[in-house]
Amino acid sequence: MMASEKLFGLHATALQLRSQRMMMLASNIANAATPGYKARDLDFSKALDLASQGASTGNAIEGAMAYRVPVQPSLDGNTVEMATEQTAFAENALAYRSSLSFLQGRIGTLTRALKGE
Repeated sequence: MMASEKLFGLHATALQLRSQRMMMLASNIANAATPGYKARDLDFSKALDLASQGASTGNAIEGAMAYRVPVQPSLDGNTVEMATEQTAFAENALAYRSSLSFLQGRIGTLTRALKGE
């Protein structure tokens, strides 16, 4: 077990996974008008399970990534649906901020403990 896992549990890994998912969703949004682009997403729960079982973050992402199945496929083969992507991005951003707040609190607690406050 790495030192960061002892101090922060899976929250540090969760933050990395949320960051990667945010980049994936941003890429989907950026490619909304690209013919043939296939939207991808990360099954966060599956990635976190893989990471908790000892998989590296990269392997967890690879094992939990999938192409999104569109409700209404476009004629040019693009599978990005903006409403879906924007909702997923907003939800993920909120969860990212929550994980970050938890880690900031934990670091603050550790800092106070080290200073003897």
